[in-house]
Amino acid sequence: MADPSRPVRTRPRVVVVGAGFGGLEAVRALGHAMASVTVIDRRNHHTFQPLLYQVATAALSPAEVAWPIREVLHRLRHVRVVLTEARAVDLDARVVETADGPFPYDYLVLAAGATHSYFGHDDWAAWAPGLKSIDDALRLRRRILSAFERAELAQDLDQLSRQLTFVVVGGGPTGVEMAGAIAEIARDALPRDFRSIDPAAARIVLVEAGPRILPAMPEHLAAYAQRRLEAMGVEVLTGRMVTGVDAEGAALDGGRIEAATMIWAAGVQAAALVRALPAEHDRAGRVLVGPDLSLPGRPEVFVIGDAAMVVKADGKPVPGIAPAAKQMGCYVGKLIGARIAGASADAPFRYRHQGDLATIGRDAAVVKLGRVEITGFVGWLFWSVAHVYFLIGLRQRLAVATDWLWAWVTRRRGARLITDA
Repeated sequence: MADPSRPVRTRPRVVVVGAGFGGLEAVRALGHAMASVTVIDRRNHHTFQPLLYQVATAALSPAEVAWPIREVLHRLRHVRVVLTEARAVDLDARVVETADGPFPYDYLVLAAGATHSYFGHDDWAAWAPGLKSIDDALRLRRRILSAFERAELAQDLDQLSRQLTFVVVGGGPTGVEMAGAIAEIARDALPRDFRSIDPAAARIVLVEAGPRILPAMPEHLAAYAQRRLEAMGVEVLTGRMVTGVDAEGAALDGGRIEAATMIWAAGVQAAALVRALPAEHDRAGRVLVGPDLSLPGRPEVFVIGDAAMVVKADGKPVPGIAPAAKQMGCYVGKLIGARIAGASADAPFRYRHQGDLATIGRDAAVVKLGRVEITGFVGWLFWSVAHVYFLIGLRQRLAVATDWLWAWVTRRRGARLITDA
């Protein structure tokens, strides 16, 4: 913790925009720095995004995957949390403009994250929402569960078929996990609850524009994941691009799927705040940062996480996943702390890949850790333990582990609430 004998007003001002994985790690790494730290976020909670799909599919409640930012950082007395929206950065004046006024900085960490990308078709968002926040997860949960309720009241076969058709666009980990979770709801959790319909007859379609799902995984692991999804009743369409989305369904190159529920997991782009920076960006709007993750020409401004385009030594970009954001946040926090202390800190950022994981459904997952590959039930156990371990707080770890154990034993989901949130 910073020296309380030094007046706060004389300490360098560090502003961190975003309290995601990268932002929180940066603040924690500044725990002993002689700095006055301000964290700006438009939400009052940090969300464990890898498990948002489980909120959307009624496996977990929101409180099990989100924590108040103030609670997470309450021990750091030199850290102030403000609930407002960062709208722009004045690089010359060194000020972050927010909905509630300006915040000057000596060092700035932009960890604003990413939002959904519809590749120029933002109007699709109304019919195919994505999954980036608790609000998104609750809206998707309402859509998914309401589809079964409307199917129970369907007056004809066409209406019934449309209500029981779910289209997930994007074959990355989020899309794979979402499709598998919807299949589990339909096959395991709901059949005993309805009288006029058979939820197990639901059609779940996973659409991927590329040649295969899970492109970051080796081809044989992706093939295993596809086989397991298909065994669960999921239709996997690869090499098919979505050309249109409306209230009635999705148009593909070569056909159309009538569906009441569509979920977008196909692409992301950097937040508008980051895309507006006067710097070189990639196609997703991420800033091409320097070796120390700073904005080129602005050594006091750092961009991390999903907002940063970082190229590894092999020429490949650092993936936009939670471990990468945490490593960037830790690096930048320590770098700023060293500069404030007057120490030399010139070592460039080095990303250490910790592996790839994706769960397919009950008793099945794919895991790649270097040369180690795990699939099936053992892979699912590893995936479960890893995610429980990285949750914040003992209460959340116990709650999630208990809910998963109960769901595994009973094949039931306890958060099947349709709310207005």
